[in-house]
Amino acid sequence: MSQTVELKVGMSCQGCVGAVKRVLGKMEGVESFDIDIEKQKVTVKGNVQPEAVLQTVSKTGKATSFWEAAEAPTAEPESKPTESVAVA
Repeated sequence: MSQTVELKVGMSCQGCVGAVKRVLGKMEGVESFDIDIEKQKVTVKGNVQPEAVLQTVSKTGKATSFWEAAEAPTAEPESKPTESVAVA
């Protein structure tokens, strides 16, 4: 079954992008992928398992996490001030 996996990958240069391209190009089931170095986002489409894609990209040595998980800390601080206001 074809699906889309989005990852946050710590890429700082074209060498990093090249490393990610190499491992995804060798991965079985990958139909296409898009790498956005500015957002540090990698989108992979194909007959792949999200965990397998995460592990494969992690082999590059770059900090890798699922995109949703990477965005969660941004929402967390918003809830803390609400708790602080309630306590104060």
